[in-house]
Amino acid sequence: MINFVKSKQIDLKLSREVKTAILVILGIIFFIFGFSYLKGKNLLDDSRVLYAEYDNVGGLTPSAPVTINGFSVGKVSRIYFKDDNSGRLVVEMDVNTEFKFSKNSRAELYQDSPISAKGVAIIPAKDNGPNAKRGDYLKGTIKSGITELLNEKLTPLQEKIEKVMSETDTLLVSVNAVFDKKTRAHLSGSMANLEMTIASFNKTSNLLNEMLDNNKEKLNSTLSNFEGVSNNFNKISDSLSKVNIAATVKKLQATINKFDNVLASIDNGQGSIGKLLKDEGLYNNLEGASKELEQLLGDMKLNPKRYVHFSLFGKRPKQFDANGNEIKNKD
Repeated sequence: MINFVKSKQIDLKLSREVKTAILVILGIIFFIFGFSYLKGKNLLDDSRVLYAEYDNVGGLTPSAPVTINGFSVGKVSRIYFKDDNSGRLVVEMDVNTEFKFSKNSRAELYQDSPISAKGVAIIPAKDNGPNAKRGDYLKGTIKSGITELLNEKLTPLQEKIEKVMSETDTLLVSVNAVFDKKTRAHLSGSMANLEMTIASFNKTSNLLNEMLDNNKEKLNSTLSNFEGVSNNFNKISDSLSKVNIAATVKKLQATINKFDNVLASIDNGQGSIGKLLKDEGLYNNLEGASKELEQLLGDMKLNPKRYVHFSLFGKRPKQFDANGNEIKNKD
């Protein structure tokens, strides 16, 4: 009986030690899993471990996301220096996706904004190369962030601004050298004259406005008259548009042709006027008759009694010969 009790006590003691050992082992296992999980590594996950080398990771930390086309496919498990004392950094990535991509793909460091954390984006290579498998090294590249882009854009702009400022300083020095005291005095005088001119212009403008206000009725009347004249001109233009200008021009052309024919006839010596202008004999006769008439008129002035006889008592008039001598009658 005593032996049976002792054996029972020994069995109970052994079972407690086994339970304790099992609990310790389970605790250690859970600790390892928990620690690995906190480090971003799942021991039960059948993922691919890939690597990439960089000269500078720019603040990349473990547990940073690993993406493909913006979709999270894993995490950065750890970052360490390469063993060749080159200072290059090796980034270890756990990629847990069934998506297959070439081992020639790139692992590009990126940062969406200055305040966000960095991540790794896998850029699949479309070269039909062998698929990436555990332990492969991808080509590490760095994508320029907003800060780098701003630096790239602002650096040349800063240089241009500095150059412009330097040229501006030179220009100001030259301007100061040109605008001496005498020139500044002239400019002050010019500004004063300009101010007076503006004041005079304002005064003239006010007078013009006043004149327009005073003659507003006259201006309205003038505009009304002008409108009436314009209407009359429109009526005249309408009347002219109704006139058969072509027929009038045709008649005028016919009249001009007839006048040309008359002038041509006169020039050819046809008709009375043509003969008068072209016949020299008629011209000579007319000239001779004109001279004889002139002589007759002169003789009438000198000897009027030869041509006019007047007597109250019936006295016979004296007679004269062709030379003007009196012919005495023998009675």
